[in-house]
Amino acid sequence: MTVQELLEEVTTAPVVKRAITNHRVLNEAYDYGSAFSRGMRIELNGLTILLISGTASIDDQGRTVHVGDLRAQTRRTFHNITQLLGSEGATWHDIVRTTCYLRDIDRDYKAFNEERTAFYKEQGLAPLPASTGIQAKLCRSDLLVEIEAIAMFRQESQKE
Repeated sequence: MTVQELLEEVTTAPVVKRAITNHRVLNEAYDYGSAFSRGMRIELNGLTILLISGTASIDDQGRTVHVGDLRAQTRRTFHNITQLLGSEGATWHDIVRTTCYLRDIDRDYKAFNEERTAFYKEQGLAPLPASTGIQAKLCRSDLLVEIEAIAMFRQESQKE
């Protein structure tokens, strides 16, 4: 196949997208008045891309859990993302990028990074995902951390 033929195939292939969720751990954002999907699955030429929306320490009823405890909120956030990935046949090994939002980065970054490092070691990640840490006002005053993520994998290697 020539480069031109390959480029034509890439540019003419349909892009398939659909919302993703996992109701066992997260409710729909619409349930509490927000207008976004928990994530989006995009398929293009055998490549699957998962765009995980900002995810935080909430439960399947949309309630904040672990109020005031950054470490527990971080672990719950990782759990929620793990469950979203799993619902699409992906794992943390498929994550290529995260964006991590902290309410108070000066106060909380050290503890957040310790929890993230421990979690990534538990997952056996190598290489680690690209990442950015940002201080931000989060959508709820009782949330201390929120993480969004991008995963990429080939459909033929997708876990069932």
